[in-house]
Amino acid sequence: QTRQTAMYNQPLYSFPQYPTKPPAQMLPNSYPVHPDVHFKRLPFFDVIADLIKPSSLVPLNTHRLQEGTFYFHLTPSQATDIASSRDVRLGTKIEYVKQVQMRFCLLETTCEQEDFFPPNVVVKVNNKLCPLPNPVPTNKPGVEPKRPPRPVNITPLIKLSPTCPNTIHVSWGSDYVRGYAITVVLVHKRTSQDLLQRLKNKGVKHSDYTRGLIKEKLNEDADCEIATTSLRVSLMCPLGKMRMITPCRAITCQHLQCFDAHLFLQMNERKPTWSCPVCDKPALYDNLVIDGYFQEVLSSNDLNSDITEIQLNKDGSWSIHTVEKKPPPPVAKVEKTSADDSIEIISDDVGQSATSTTDKENASEECSKKEKSVVDLTISDSDDDEPLAKRRATNPKPDSTIKFSDTASISS
Repeated sequence: QTRQTAMYNQPLYSFPQYPTKPPAQMLPNSYPVHPDVHFKRLPFFDVIADLIKPSSLVPLNTHRLQEGTFYFHLTPSQATDIASSRDVRLGTKIEYVKQVQMRFCLLETTCEQEDFFPPNVVVKVNNKLCPLPNPVPTNKPGVEPKRPPRPVNITPLIKLSPTCPNTIHVSWGSDYVRGYAITVVLVHKRTSQDLLQRLKNKGVKHSDYTRGLIKEKLNEDADCEIATTSLRVSLMCPLGKMRMITPCRAITCQHLQCFDAHLFLQMNERKPTWSCPVCDKPALYDNLVIDGYFQEVLSSNDLNSDITEIQLNKDGSWSIHTVEKKPPPPVAKVEKTSADDSIEIISDDVGQSATSTTDKENASEECSKKEKSVVDLTISDSDDDEPLAKRRATNPKPDSTIKFSDTASISS
């Protein structure tokens, strides 16, 4: 027994000891691999699956430029759905309805994060350079231009095969103040018509709600010296300058003026700003409601197509606001004068016709009066009492300071 235990305790193989590679120098602050980051939901994209969960862009050393590589696979059903969703209609841009979308944001877990690109970011998808939104130029010195905050569609660059992995290589400028995160998701792209239908399916805000807001706004100033008895509201959309079809507004807005829902969604489909066109405050899609009060007004039989404004009364009712047409300004009548005082113009080529003899005499008299009214400032004060004709005839007296040649020139 002692012999067997000694035999089993002996090492059978001995491995040579090679020098191990020192680990990469890590920064003192550690980043979680998958932080609890929540990206802000985009109304025009429905998330189907997470291909790469929100991951930290971890700096591996103290260098200014950092690099990171991420991998993901597509399932057979996902690859088939993306390939079959390609829009190949004539006259339209070739685009996938189901897309692979890449997003960046700040490494913050306190609230939902909007898209935010790291500084000097460069992305390669399967060793192909991925086009990113162009930076917006700035005039501030020493400030790097920022890219517009929106997701990146990388569907044309990925491999639609469940057997081949997809590689995303990211290089960015490290920031010692804040970190960044990346995610890749499979989304279904929606149109403005889809969102309009969802808004209609959500329901219409009852007309009594808006009627209560009208009474509240008009009765809150009743104690003031200048009380508001009515309000004027336009039926034209501030975006398209045309009659509203689906009046809506955000529940966060304080005004009663509405805008057309379809035009608002079409504008944000091209450039998503989600700001109210009336008060310029945020009007998110989840806060939009269709106003039943103004929908009843627009569908009323008492409203003609040429009426653009209505008047809201204190009791919550509405009436047609008629604009008084101002009369045209009176036309000044031109009285005909006598033939002697009038001047007739035949044409531009011939010029002005000859005036009457009375006009010529009057003109000559005025010219003679102007000649008599000319005052010679070189004459001394002693000569002012003499007549004007006599002063012109007599020669000026020579001064003792003037030479003989000067007096001769003056007399001549």
